Amino acid sequence: MHAIKGDQLVQHGRVVGEHDKVAEIVEVMGKEGAPPYRVRFEDGHEAVCSPGPDSEIRHRETQL
Repeated sequence: MHAIKGDQLVQHGRVVGEHDKVAEIVEVMGKEGAPPYRVRFEDGHEAVCSPGPDSEIRHRETQL
């Protein structure tokens, strides 16, 4: 997994009916774009995440 500041981290729902969680990556704490990432969720909550297999990175250039 590789990301840069401004990309989105999408954590997919694990059970039926659970919505995806979308967060903006505000800091890359690993080497060369690797996790962990400091993220800001849509409600303003910030957290440090090491994404698992239920997550994907949406790169900024593909969001435009």
